[in-house]
Amino acid sequence: MTKMMLEVPPEVLEAVKLPSGEMEKEFRKELALALYQRALLSLGKARVLAQMSRWEFEDLLGERKIPRHYSDTDLNDDLRYAIGHQ
Repeated sequence: MTKMMLEVPPEVLEAVKLPSGEMEKEFRKELALALYQRALLSLGKARVLAQMSRWEFEDLLGERKIPRHYSDTDLNDDLRYAIGHQ
């Protein structure tokens, strides 16, 4: 498993107006949102990065008014799957 550590300069951490115990959670959430919004991460991978359930991440996307990436092809695939599993 490849792991990446992100070093945040102390002056940036000091400037963040959050309790130190909440910083990692918030940084993860913000990074996940940004990468999802730019279509660099799927919803599933973004929610894993954010350490949130699918429903929590979906709610967060709604709160931030970030559109879901769901194409006509995705819809057709889902419909074919649903029809085949009745």
